[in-house]
Amino acid sequence: MKGRVLVAGFATRHVAQSAHRAGYMVYAVDHFCDRDLGWYTEDCLTFDELDELPEKIAEFAARHPVDALVVASGAEAVGTTIPLCGTPPAKVERFLDKLEIQRFFEGLDVPVPPLAGEGRYPAMIKPRRGAGGWRNAVVRAEEELRRWEEVWPDVPYIAQDLVDGIPSSVSCIADGRCARAIAVNRQILRGDGESAHGFAGSVTPFSHPLTREMIAAAERIAAASGCVGSIGIDFVAGEKPWAIEINPRFQATLDTVEMATGKSVFAMHMDACRGVIPAAMPAPRQVAVRRILFADRDMRLDADLSDLAPRIADIPWPGTEFEEGQAVVSVYGCGKTEEEAYADLERNTAAVREQVGR
Repeated sequence: MKGRVLVAGFATRHVAQSAHRAGYMVYAVDHFCDRDLGWYTEDCLTFDELDELPEKIAEFAARHPVDALVVASGAEAVGTTIPLCGTPPAKVERFLDKLEIQRFFEGLDVPVPPLAGEGRYPAMIKPRRGAGGWRNAVVRAEEELRRWEEVWPDVPYIAQDLVDGIPSSVSCIADGRCARAIAVNRQILRGDGESAHGFAGSVTPFSHPLTREMIAAAERIAAASGCVGSIGIDFVAGEKPWAIEINPRFQATLDTVEMATGKSVFAMHMDACRGVIPAAMPAPRQVAVRRILFADRDMRLDADLSDLAPRIADIPWPGTEFEEGQAVVSVYGCGKTEEEAYADLERNTAAVREQVGR
């Protein structure tokens, strides 16, 4: 056992699983506490709202002495007395604000979609804070912008010129001064409805003519950010690699990165906190794809999906109720080629749907 770590954030299963595989004793503070999170943790404490996190972390630390805190989405700026393995809150705060990220990219002279001037359409609207992209929207006229503002009143946002291309990302490991790319990923977005631009999965590796340029840009961005550990840079691969966001935390692509490379992202994260980053980008051994399945109606899931693991993850407890559009479960596919990986994904998705009964 390498040590006791507390993983805290809105959704932590992927990080806890990686830490468990890397030989750590793991505890978690998590919004969902899904069934499979319990397979990788000694104990899990749930919470409802993100502003409860500091109190919940303190409560948990009093119950279970741990050696280190590792944060996931929603907990990046939480300050505690537990030693933090990752980017300090004072430094990470800048990269939780998309306007500050825009200015950071511009200062590095990295290609970034320009801020859209007033009345310039089409534009991509993004809340200044928040992860997952589920509130992002393309607006093509003033009335569409007004409708977005009515749905999300009092939410500060930025508007960028709309650029065409493929949503993608580069996963990096950084020590605060230098950074190494460990994978290039294609992002799967929901594609329709109010959350059309929300994250819905990933494919690793992502092969594209701009891959080398994205890797070079991501390593430069991650190094200049001063972040420590796992950090992801989002791109749109279009006429050029447009830098979109910095994710100063473990990314939702962690699963497919590990499945594709056979390497432990958590182990690399902890090494980076000690000043050691990979000497080279690991070569992918297969193609891995993850897709999140969302409820197509209000529903209650009574089936126990546990026997479908490891083909699935984020497994809900039987009896869990979902509103239409909520994430239900993650499904995986692997293969020597992307075609084989998607075929495996479809088989595994069919198995889930058979048990769910839809």
